[in-house]
Amino acid sequence: MTIRFTKMHGAGNDFVVIDHRAPVLPADATDLFIRMCDRRRGIGADGVLLLESSSTHDFAMRYHNSDGSRADFRSEEHTSELQ
Repeated sequence: MTIRFTKMHGAGNDFVVIDHRAPVLPADATDLFIRMCDRRRGIGADGVLLLESSSTHDFAMRYHNSDGSRADFRSEEHTSELQ
């Protein structure tokens, strides 16, 4: 399987960014994210950002940490709006 990606960095962190608006990854890609983020045997990154389709915006982002776990990266402002 070939996965097109871009490696980006900012604020002292680096990420593998994948355009996932047309899904290319399996539903559970935890092991893949761990392998991609491995700095010795993979691409090396602090996490994986998936750009996904959104019905209300140009795209949505889903972030996974380097251990494969999904991260919540909403600001406090957005968190309080949801409560």
